[in-house]
Amino acid sequence: MAKKKKTTSKTKQKASTKFKKPNLNFNRKQKVILGSFLILFGIALLVAFTSFLFNWQVDQSTLSNLSDRSVETKNWLSKFGAGISNFFIYKGFGIAAYSIAVLVSLTGFYFFFGMNKKNLKTFWFWGVLVMLWFSTVLGFFAESNALLGGMIGFETNDFLQDYLGFAGTVLLLAFILIVYLVARLNVTPEMLAKYFHKTKKEVAEDFDEAQQESATASNTTENTSEEIQAPIVKENVQTSASEETEAELAIKFERKDGEEEETTSAKNSNKIEEEQDSSIDLNTETNSTETSTPSEKEKIVIKSNDEEDVAMEVETAEEEEVEEDSLSKKIVKDFGEFDPTLELSNYKFPTIELLKDYNAGGSSITIDQQELEENKDNIVNTLKNYKIEIAQIKATVGPTVTLYEIVPEAGIRISKIKNLEDDIALSLAALGIRIIAPIPGRGTIGIEVPNKNASIVSMRSVVASSKFQHAEMQLPIALGKTISNETFVVDLAKMPHLLMAGATGQGKSVGLNCILTSLLYQKHPAEVKFVLVDPKKVELTLFNKIERHYLAKLPDSEEAIITDNTKVINTLNSLCIEMDHRYDLLKDAMVRNIKEYNEKFKARKLNPENGHKFLPYIVLVVDEFADLIMTAGKEVETPIARLAQLARAIGIHLIIATQRPSVNVITGMIKANFPARIAFRVTSKIDSRTILDSGGADQLIGRGDMLYTQGNDLVRLQCAFVDTPEVEKITDFIGSQKAYPDAHQLPEYESEDSGTSLDIDVDERDKLFNQAAEVLVTAQQGSASLLQRKLKVGYNRAGRLIDQLEAAGIVGPFEGSKARQVLVPDLIALEEHLNNE
Repeated sequence: MAKKKKTTSKTKQKASTKFKKPNLNFNRKQKVILGSFLILFGIALLVAFTSFLFNWQVDQSTLSNLSDRSVETKNWLSKFGAGISNFFIYKGFGIAAYSIAVLVSLTGFYFFFGMNKKNLKTFWFWGVLVMLWFSTVLGFFAESNALLGGMIGFETNDFLQDYLGFAGTVLLLAFILIVYLVARLNVTPEMLAKYFHKTKKEVAEDFDEAQQESATASNTTENTSEEIQAPIVKENVQTSASEETEAELAIKFERKDGEEEETTSAKNSNKIEEEQDSSIDLNTETNSTETSTPSEKEKIVIKSNDEEDVAMEVETAEEEEVEEDSLSKKIVKDFGEFDPTLELSNYKFPTIELLKDYNAGGSSITIDQQELEENKDNIVNTLKNYKIEIAQIKATVGPTVTLYEIVPEAGIRISKIKNLEDDIALSLAALGIRIIAPIPGRGTIGIEVPNKNASIVSMRSVVASSKFQHAEMQLPIALGKTISNETFVVDLAKMPHLLMAGATGQGKSVGLNCILTSLLYQKHPAEVKFVLVDPKKVELTLFNKIERHYLAKLPDSEEAIITDNTKVINTLNSLCIEMDHRYDLLKDAMVRNIKEYNEKFKARKLNPENGHKFLPYIVLVVDEFADLIMTAGKEVETPIARLAQLARAIGIHLIIATQRPSVNVITGMIKANFPARIAFRVTSKIDSRTILDSGGADQLIGRGDMLYTQGNDLVRLQCAFVDTPEVEKITDFIGSQKAYPDAHQLPEYESEDSGTSLDIDVDERDKLFNQAAEVLVTAQQGSASLLQRKLKVGYNRAGRLIDQLEAAGIVGPFEGSKARQVLVPDLIALEEHLNNE
């Protein structure tokens, strides 16, 4: 029986592979070709049908000999027109066949212009229904003329009259007409009633004008009679109210659970409430002097005839009117929400096929049972040598590291096991082990041992995971996989800034490419922009191809990727200006963060004429932060610290990487504002404590092995590997598509060496002015960095000297990334120039 089931399943699989549905997904070129053909074919049908109405009697005798080339027809499309018109009109649906020509042309328009084809199905359904209805109706009323209803209309009418009779056929056709009017044209009896009501009003306007004078006279007499009767009504109201106050009212409260009905001491309060209700009705109807405007509180006075009772005054405040933004709702209803991706609506995200599958043909993790048993025995024997008994042990195999969770016997101190870290590493002959004592939330002690044969975590496997594809995050980043082989996805917007550190060659650049690739696979160019700083000049150059899609730069810079350290200061200060501008926009919009602001802008509640616009996220990536600190120092640290403190709410996030995690590079100001940190392998425990505030990074095995923390527990990950050819394929795929006219423009920032403020007064020149002039004339290169090195001054003073030299006519104006031109050829000319001043 089992064999039969297997054979039947195989036959089903073969049958399913034989009869596959045809692939009807055309590309853009095929749609244009097909659409143009259908448009012209529909026009040809219209021409042939129209000609057939005039020449069908002449061409009737030639229809049987259309294959003979000597036979001529009068149709405007010759034999083709005569044959196809005879088929659709005479033998088909009559003149209702014009519907086919219109539907064919309409289909061609949808394919040619790439329109949404959802409405096309409804057009075809109702078009065919109308064609059949008209064919049947024309066949019903014009039985003698077969040209109007066609053979199908004649036969359908004959069939219906045989089974339904004359009256039944009329009723059925009327029912189909009603269905079309109601379901397709939304014609209802209420619409017809409104239409006729309007026409009656227009007719009655003249009659109303004629009787206007008599109506005004009668209204005045009625008003006077009401004024005379008003005092009598007031007296009756007062007497009835006093009688009700003397009576006692008992109200019973019914409970939900079916308990006995009880009377409480709330009789008096309920009596007052009933009196209040009655007084509300009477006062609002009769006493016109006591009623107030809708904005004022309504006062109700409850009086009593008994001297013992005290009159009580009750004030009821009306509910506040809720003002709805009807204009924004109307705009959203008419035009829909604002779509920031509309300018690049045809943008296609990179496909997974662009990434390489390093584990093709096998599973990503290979479990070596022999290796696990050996490691387990070595751990148990080593701990037994120190009289530490183990109650339980469990192994979790990861891509590069295996976690052994042990439960020691009662009475064993955790610190005793922690101190045996080097002894366990010696017995296992491993590169380096890491002991987690205890593992948070599990109540066990973890020993992480590197695998002998590590497997590669490909970027493709991480991007294709459902955890990353369905991540409901603002800026999702797939960093890699955990020890339990789960994809680790974090939100950069929640971090809100990331600090990466590690020794040279341990995977920092690959980690940056992994982060940028994750954002390229998830976010549209309108939603995120990158500011890339690459002092090495070779790590991030591949992203130049997506400059007009994803990158942001200063208005006067030629390249979007910043490699000059002097330009980094201008870019950071420009981001500070952008931050202040965005906070002003959030203040005007009365929101707290960029997410609420963009949602409000999409709902068209913010006016672009007031400066509001859709704000994309900005991600600043610095590949080597230590080099910036060495060359610029406080001028870089200050704007970065300011951005780290304030910029999270307005969507500017920082990713800083460095290979020298010392305290003079990663200062306390930087660490305080970067709670999320990634540590690759470092050489000393001091560096590990500098990055993570704890040890462990010195015990990693390198090649993408890293520790991640967001201010709480450490998580060991294997970073996803994305190679340079893969990044190149992704950037080529994005760069080949339609882009914005230019990269995203940051606000313009004028630095101190921009030459905007010049010192002309000779007395206010710096003491090193002459030396600076000699240095630049000798080198024939006008740059502030040269003065910093030669004169051993800071950047601010060097920039001030450059401004003074420009004012003296020794160097030329600021030229962007190029060095200033030296206008004096040699030292002799310099001496003459200074003497002339």
